[in-house]
Amino acid sequence: MYEDLFYQRLIQLRTLKNVSAREMSLSIGQSASYINTLENQKALPSMAAFFYICEYLGVTPSEFFDGNNPFPVELQSIVEVLKELDPEQLSHLEYIARQMKKKK
Repeated sequence: MYEDLFYQRLIQLRTLKNVSAREMSLSIGQSASYINTLENQKALPSMAAFFYICEYLGVTPSEFFDGNNPFPVELQSIVEVLKELDPEQLSHLEYIARQMKKKK
């Protein structure tokens, strides 16, 4: 079960980053076919390799496995900005977000 989530999420996040499996493999210090091997469900990464994958993708391990968050990097960026706002500003943004969600 978790293996399937790992493989699906790796493909999803790598695709969102718009990089090839080869490019990602080489960028994390692995052989050119490493990510392809993972995505084809032929292996699982070591813990150290998993952390390099997360770092490369710009997500935490928790965000990596959060399948309900399709855009973790973007959400992380927004949260950092939100942390600097006061309660009234946050309330206004929450209202706007809820209105946007209704219009979907």
